[in-house]
Amino acid sequence: MTAVWTTPVPHLRGDRLPLLPLIATVLLLAAPIQTAGADTSANITPADLASCALVLSALAQALHRRRRPLTPTAALVLGLPAVAIAVATATATDPTAALTGFVRYLQVFVLVPAAVVLLLRTPDHFRIITTALIALAVTQGATGVYQYATSTGASYMGEDIRAVGTFGATDVMGMATVVSYGLLAALALALRPPKNAHPYLRPCAITATVALTVPLALSFSRGAWIATLIAAFAMILLTGRRQAVRALTTVTATAVILVGGFGIGSEMISQRLTSITEVTEAPDRSVTDRYTMWTAAASMWQDRPATGVGLKGFPAHRDAHASIALSSGSDTAGAGQSFHKQALLSPHNMYLLVLAEQGLIGLTAFLASWAAILLAALRRLRSPTTSADCGLAAVGLATWQTVDFLYADIGGPSTVLTGIILGLAAWWALAPSEERA
Repeated sequence: MTAVWTTPVPHLRGDRLPLLPLIATVLLLAAPIQTAGADTSANITPADLASCALVLSALAQALHRRRRPLTPTAALVLGLPAVAIAVATATATDPTAALTGFVRYLQVFVLVPAAVVLLLRTPDHFRIITTALIALAVTQGATGVYQYATSTGASYMGEDIRAVGTFGATDVMGMATVVSYGLLAALALALRPPKNAHPYLRPCAITATVALTVPLALSFSRGAWIATLIAAFAMILLTGRRQAVRALTTVTATAVILVGGFGIGSEMISQRLTSITEVTEAPDRSVTDRYTMWTAAASMWQDRPATGVGLKGFPAHRDAHASIALSSGSDTAGAGQSFHKQALLSPHNMYLLVLAEQGLIGLTAFLASWAAILLAALRRLRSPTTSADCGLAAVGLATWQTVDFLYADIGGPSTVLTGIILGLAAWWALAPSEERA
């Protein structure tokens, strides 16, 4: 695994030193995180503090270069969410709560992505960050596999076997998200290794990709599974028909060996997969709660269609719009935490959350920004380039995020990585051509 982390670039020196806050923001998520309560979105983590240093460093670099920091197109695309966030804050029914939401949304969807675009100057810079994502994924994934093997993970179907890494039972999506990012970053290197890369890079990247499927499976996260499969399939198809057939054959064989041959979580994984097709006939409690909160979010939007109920307004308006089918909360236990009910404070759908809290103005701005980044990234990937691995990673990560937002929203310690992923995709899509050459 060491070769995967160190081969694409030599040492951090010279023009790579400004990347240190960005690398620290990623790697600090490998450290155990103590949550102050059920609402993990209210906790400030070391990675959040590092992201502040990241933004300040990017600003200092822009002032030092004395040049236009962003192209007009990049400024428009990255700035659109800021306008929607400001409008939702100004029109919120609870301005105090909205102000905290304003800071969080500005951090994740505007400042951190813009800082990443400003700090990255070459494909080597991009590879340093994706290498950090792989290292983080391997660390968290290894912790998750150990939790499953020793029954020290989060509680799942009466057993403490759910792999959650260091994120704990209150953020069961954290490890799945991190592992998915690392898996897709490794897959990009496996499909299109950089020119003049070390001969061992591709085998190590393939090994990392296959190895990370184990903790991803043991996370029992249906949303992460679906998003990863779609993103990986898109990346494979973009490499050409012949390589796509080989890659899909390898993926299928790996899944059969891991689940069928070794029986890694096969029974529970099978039950989890089956539950995806039973959402309308015999949904489990988590699916029922999710559908109920989706309906509540739509009802909030209907009350205030233009601007929504305001940032951080969903919890306060939830009970007035939700049906009696909504439970009092989800049961969380294990992974070093005692049993407690975790309040359901969001609809677990980023698009519906934005629609409920920011209305059509917010949803239009966010969708326009994300769609512009993804489409521009695809267009640039299809043009001749010597850094196709960066393009594949950017498209794969952006695709994963847009699909996962159908089943999840921001919240928890790993949220800051959302801004970094958007920044990586935006750099590939919107940075000047000479930087990506």
